[in-house]
Amino acid sequence: MEKLLDVEDSPERETGPKAKRKKSEGNAPQGCIDLTEDSPTCSSKQQQQTTTTDKLSVISWNVDGLDTDNLANRAKGLCSYLVSHTPDVVLLQELIPNYIRNLKKWAVHKGYTVIKGGEDGYFTGMMLKKSRVQLLKSEIVTYPTTQMTRNLLVAKVSFKGQELWLMTSHYESCKENGKERMKQLRLVMQRMREAPDNVNVLFGGDTNLRDTEVAKVGLPSGVLNLWERLGKQEQCRYTWDTKVNTNKNIPQICRFRFDRVYLRPATREGVPHQTPDHMALVGLQKLHCGRYTSDHWGIYCSFSAE
Repeated sequence: MEKLLDVEDSPERETGPKAKRKKSEGNAPQGCIDLTEDSPTCSSKQQQQTTTTDKLSVISWNVDGLDTDNLANRAKGLCSYLVSHTPDVVLLQELIPNYIRNLKKWAVHKGYTVIKGGEDGYFTGMMLKKSRVQLLKSEIVTYPTTQMTRNLLVAKVSFKGQELWLMTSHYESCKENGKERMKQLRLVMQRMREAPDNVNVLFGGDTNLRDTEVAKVGLPSGVLNLWERLGKQEQCRYTWDTKVNTNKNIPQICRFRFDRVYLRPATREGVPHQTPDHMALVGLQKLHCGRYTSDHWGIYCSFSAE
């Protein structure tokens, strides 16, 4: 853990695409994002070798591509965390075409397969480390009543010879869209619940969920919330935190757990089932440009097979 976060209640505040675009109005989008140079926070001493471990490692992160200020430096910041943590799976939200185009070049060089959840505007994506995760099939599931072109990106993969389903999404933004968020949560939970019992299913993304909304929908039996299962660590409670993160220059203190990870372990007898054993926030260090990698913290987590 890079830093501990204090805990306090926070007021509701709009954090959707319209609010984020206000930051970048009047600023021309940067052209080529060069990710070939050394990343701002990368150190060879930080690098962790995961190719020999049996654990599955994942990073989920809303990278705030809609904010074009210092986008090149912030993209390099993302890459530095991917180098230092070497995750098997990366689940990304709020990508834009320029960001993913250049990130893909870097990712392919580093041995990742890249999957996109869209082509225009902003969308989600996944990165899979080829040496450990093999893509079998992917699909994009549209949310029928979304007003913000949101969807669910699903990848069926093989990890250490066992089928694993990966999901990521960016649920509807803004406080007033709670009903649509709950519809999207129900759809995802249904997909997780109905997966074959020999498959582990993992979801990570920017859900924009409030705890009251989750309580109304409820989680199916067998689906667990990673943060809750690992003891509700206070230092991991808030993933959108204006008390610490100054990227948006919001004067009010707003602290939410928008970014969440859900797991439905395999249940068939004799089949390895994934169990969460670690969770930490990443992106808590300012870059040399004076800003953070994103207005969201990323989530790094690992799982062991039992």
